[in-house]
Amino acid sequence: MNERKKQITDAALTLFQEKGIQHTSIQDILIGANISKGTFYNHFSSKNDCVAEILENLREEANQLRITAQIGKDKQDRTIFIEQISILIRLQEERKLYRLFEAILHSNEADLKKLVLQHRIKDMEWLTARLIEVRGEEFRPYAFESVVLFTGMLQHTLFVNRYTNTSYELKHVIDIILSYLELILAKMSEDKTPLLDNKAIQEFRSQVKKKTVTFEDILAYADTFRNERFSEEQQDLYEAIMSELKEKRLRKSVLLPLLKPFQDTFKETQLETEAQTFTNLIWFYLHSH
Repeated sequence: MNERKKQITDAALTLFQEKGIQHTSIQDILIGANISKGTFYNHFSSKNDCVAEILENLREEANQLRITAQIGKDKQDRTIFIEQISILIRLQEERKLYRLFEAILHSNEADLKKLVLQHRIKDMEWLTARLIEVRGEEFRPYAFESVVLFTGMLQHTLFVNRYTNTSYELKHVIDIILSYLELILAKMSEDKTPLLDNKAIQEFRSQVKKKTVTFEDILAYADTFRNERFSEEQQDLYEAIMSELKEKRLRKSVLLPLLKPFQDTFKETQLETEAQTFTNLIWFYLHSH
């Protein structure tokens, strides 16, 4: 996101939290961001478009951090899974976004309510995919339903803690509730007793169009990322990765071990963020094919 766009969304988020979405006007945002009306409409078509950008930026940041936490690690590592779950919640709490969600859900804005719904479904889809990776393919038929239960338990536990100003350690809460979920998931699989109708689940999940990373996306980013100042080691790893990606058969077992060493060579350099984005794109591409 460019700096001006970030300036607008930061000012808008503060106002939404303080006044509520319905009571925040475009003029309020112009004053808060110290910009002209033309500048606002160069970036957003409406106030709702601005809200959508805030939610999408949150998800994108969380996704980048989650992928970074997993690269080079065992996909079944429960500790990594807990860390990944905590990332989005921590970002939401740091920015007090739960206030924004509550304001939207209590508003008369149908489009905004749909945005929040889609935001939550996307996270549930991610949780479902990761739960299957961690617990095993045999639990796939019950994974999404168990994530519905997990999300409800976690959200309401955190809500009570916030409401009563009770201090808590987020990863500990996630760990305990995840242990409950594991027992429930085993029971569901053993008894074959789902609570939700499969047709209803599919209809619910269809509210969101799934985004995928294409090979063309990686090539486009590679063109902007590729740099003549690469060290010899960076250049060798970069060429090895790109050569493998262009092979007719996608060899994940060859590509995945290259990503973390490549990313590590850019630590504390000017290209660290770009290298992280590049490797994350490849990781996401490999896991969606």
